[in-house]
Amino acid sequence: MYKNIFIIGIITCVLYFVAVAGFLVFKTEVALTIWELITVLSAPVVMMVLLKLQQAVGSSSVYKHMATAFLASTCALTAVAHFVNIAVTRPLISQGINVPTYFQIGYWPSVEMAVDYVAWGFFCGLAFLCVALGIKNSLHKRVKITSLICGLLCLLGFFGALFVHENCWYIAIWGYGIGFIVLCSILYVSKL
Repeated sequence: MYKNIFIIGIITCVLYFVAVAGFLVFKTEVALTIWELITVLSAPVVMMVLLKLQQAVGSSSVYKHMATAFLASTCALTAVAHFVNIAVTRPLISQGINVPTYFQIGYWPSVEMAVDYVAWGFFCGLAFLCVALGIKNSLHKRVKITSLICGLLCLLGFFGALFVHENCWYIAIWGYGIGFIVLCSILYVSKL
């Protein structure tokens, strides 16, 4: 019953990494737009997967509500960051207007990157932690540990980018990207 959403989670994450690779190879506006749209669409998919996960394992309602609020924040902030880039920043640049890098995605520090980092590092990290903390049944230990690792990696990448070096952000991608694929795979093969 829950299996389809876990497959959708895996497919979405794979599409995200394909879009990133496509942009890195082709470096076109179209490739960037595809990457950004998949990023925006992936936030609700992560939310649906984690909500289904919590429903399947009978998560504590307090943690379930907290995870939902954090995931809603991830979705909203992701949409804001990327739609501002698609609808405002990039059109201004294409019109020859000199938009400072601190208002562009892809540069650090920048307003748009900070919003995206808060979405995927901070709020998504907290959501994964809430999912992990809400799992009480010892039968779901692998799911709990994987969710905990995903959350910690997201938060480590977020705080690392803020206080250590911008390249620490890539640690977060291991949490919400690779870790999420692992989590969906575990959920798909498990008997929830």
